[in-house]
Amino acid sequence: MLNPSDLYRFEVDGAPERRPGALFVALGGFMDAGAIQRILATHLLQTSDAQVVASFDVDQVLDYRGRRPPMVFDGDHWASYDDPAMLLHRLTDRDGTTYYILEGPEPDYQWERMVEAVREVIRVLGISLVVTTHGIPMGVPHTRPVGFTAHGTDRSLLGGRESPFGRVEVPGSFAALLELRLGEAGQQAVGFAVHVPHYLAQGHFAEGALAALNAVAGVTGLNLPNDELVRLAGEGRAAIDEAVAGSDEVRQVVGALEEQYDAFVEGQRRQSLLATESGSLPSADEIGAEFEQFLRSVTGEDDGPQA
Repeated sequence: MLNPSDLYRFEVDGAPERRPGALFVALGGFMDAGAIQRILATHLLQTSDAQVVASFDVDQVLDYRGRRPPMVFDGDHWASYDDPAMLLHRLTDRDGTTYYILEGPEPDYQWERMVEAVREVIRVLGISLVVTTHGIPMGVPHTRPVGFTAHGTDRSLLGGRESPFGRVEVPGSFAALLELRLGEAGQQAVGFAVHVPHYLAQGHFAEGALAALNAVAGVTGLNLPNDELVRLAGEGRAAIDEAVAGSDEVRQVVGALEEQYDAFVEGQRRQSLLATESGSLPSADEIGAEFEQFLRSVTGEDDGPQA
């Protein structure tokens, strides 16, 4: 492996100040239904005084021809180039507590070397916890509370939440590999996969981003700004409700999802009371198998229609 230290540089004079805090990694990935990660990272950076403390050499890890950066052609000349950047920002929450955001495009190359580079930065700055979040499409209605699946290197970070999935194989992501390697090294990392109604997966689901912010705040103890996200979530809910009201077909779909969701919640409640009437509910393995089938369809690994 080439030297991981050559992949980054600190953007401060002299040795970087060691200020412990949590790190939120927002480097995209295979899937982000509802643009959950992008909305949350943008919100935090825009509502805080962020200082760039380190940058990563994207020329070594990006496939420019696979996702060409946009350029502007103005009449008879090239006017601008939107150069990609992978930056580590230092921020403070509303109580003055330090935390960090690593944002930019997901690396295409050298994942293991990038993991080691991030771990080096973690050690230098004293970062104590790594957090990720993204959206996954689920058969749930937007009219019910936003749920999420938690995963991490230490079950104590999950807040007692149980996953609806069994053992499944999914396409990898840099964030997932980072969490895996951190866990193998005995370091703490946690992630939240927000359940996004499948009919909203291609849009911007601000209500899901707000749920992600609350999950991040809960596990880190940070007092994160949320006013703008609350406003965006309210506007998004109103727009969705208006669109649903205008289509009988969509109303029927949402109504069916509501019935399914309510039946599942009732079944879970009865199970907690040692009831025996929940045999018709799907098991975690069945739900996981359905999700795995969805992932195969969007990556073109079967012959069925693509999502």
